[in-house]
Amino acid sequence: MGAAMIAEGIRTRQTVIDAMLAHARAALPEECCGLLLDCDGVIDEAIAATNVRHSPTRFEIDPRDHVAAIRKARATGRTVRAAYHSHPAGPPGPSATDAAEMGDPSLLYFIVSLQDPAAVHAFRWEGGNFSAVPIVPVP
Repeated sequence: MGAAMIAEGIRTRQTVIDAMLAHARAALPEECCGLLLDCDGVIDEAIAATNVRHSPTRFEIDPRDHVAAIRKARATGRTVRAAYHSHPAGPPGPSATDAAEMGDPSLLYFIVSLQDPAAVHAFRWEGGNFSAVPIVPVP
């Protein structure tokens, strides 16, 4: 996915946004986490993962879940395009911990905040910082 495509926004199925919000609520009080699959430039599936940290302020995707998501993507002609996690009591922006523990810089990062109102925001890592990427919901 090129930089121009990201600048215009990341097309994301509304069902994926809804799934991330539901996962975040179900995981309370811990952070949830997972991976997002892309098909032809559209994020079309959220794959919930186990947070092996079991923490309300940190996450780490279970490596077995990560491998399973990669295998599913390959088997279905898709790619793992993004990771997501929640901030159960914080804003939908990257924290200092997120920056310090950022994993794969080639992935986009979606953050789900359960503050009122609940929201999902996307970011990319560039030049040592996160920058916002618009989410474009699609049916």
